[in-house]
Amino acid sequence: MADESTDRRDQQTDEATADDASRDAEFAGGAGDRDVDADRTSDFDHASDGRDDRTGGDPDSAAPELGKLNEDYTIPGVDPSDQQPYKWHTGEKRDHGGEDAIEIIDLVKQFGNTRILNGLNLGLPDNEVSMVLGPSGTGKSVLVKLIVGLLYPDSGDVLVHGESVPNMTDDELFEMRKKFGLLFQDGALFGSMNVFDNTAFPLRQHTDKSESEISEVVNSRLQEVGLAEAHYKMPNELSGGMRKRAGFARALVLDPAIVFFDEPDSGLDPVRTALLCELIREIHEENGGCYMVISHDLSTARRIADFLAVLWKGRIVESGPSEELFESDNDFVRQFLNAEVEGPLAMD
Repeated sequence: MADESTDRRDQQTDEATADDASRDAEFAGGAGDRDVDADRTSDFDHASDGRDDRTGGDPDSAAPELGKLNEDYTIPGVDPSDQQPYKWHTGEKRDHGGEDAIEIIDLVKQFGNTRILNGLNLGLPDNEVSMVLGPSGTGKSVLVKLIVGLLYPDSGDVLVHGESVPNMTDDELFEMRKKFGLLFQDGALFGSMNVFDNTAFPLRQHTDKSESEISEVVNSRLQEVGLAEAHYKMPNELSGGMRKRAGFARALVLDPAIVFFDEPDSGLDPVRTALLCELIREIHEENGGCYMVISHDLSTARRIADFLAVLWKGRIVESGPSEELFESDNDFVRQFLNAEVEGPLAMD
């Protein structure tokens, strides 16, 4: 198993340098399954001690079998001379009063000798809009790809509605992905398809609906996002905001229980960012489900987030209801959520 795990990690290191757009397109069509053995349950050790910060402050406690910090791996943002890189990480999860749709347990992900996630623990509530914030390069997008099964963890587990994603067979993973909607940073539209066909693509791939039924669903979703008159426009004819809205419509056509947004505000001006945030809130209020937004934009967090998690150095510093985190007395959380110059986070 050790050799097989090493092979899979090496394979994914190579894949990480590939074009993300092609992998995103594969997800939209349900392909892109991992080349791993179906028998892999022994690779995972589910933590069950009930602590919020299961891995404590020791950077090597998450997966000691994978080596030691600064000897066998490095963590972006961690100075080699820092003996306590997690002194700000309480791992506290404030009660949100509901059930978690997604649970992350001691998650470790490494590319080469660079460890992006290092014992991450997080629960995302059902029927709320959650946002994972953190400095650039801290692994927010990698986390999404681990949840949806586009990447395979080196250690730890991901539970979606109580089911372990890394332990699924490829067929099980394919079925689970039908629960997901995913809006990528640039919309990830197929350049050769118009807006209608882009939006209809998941329905044609994953359902037996007739073209008249597909047309009814697509028209409804495009109407919701304000693109009712843009059916026959090609992606290169759309503005950045329109491409994101078209991607949002496509993410919704299968009535997903969980929707992921990878930096939906990226590349948008403040007004269009505000309008997109309003649209996300309106559609969530209508449809419910677990929405997970990846961003580092504080205005977006204040506009749409019910639940916040702050990610830094591969672990969650603190998480909980947004109104509580904005009042946190944690030095890093306070600095980041208030965009303060003084605090633990520096330019380097």
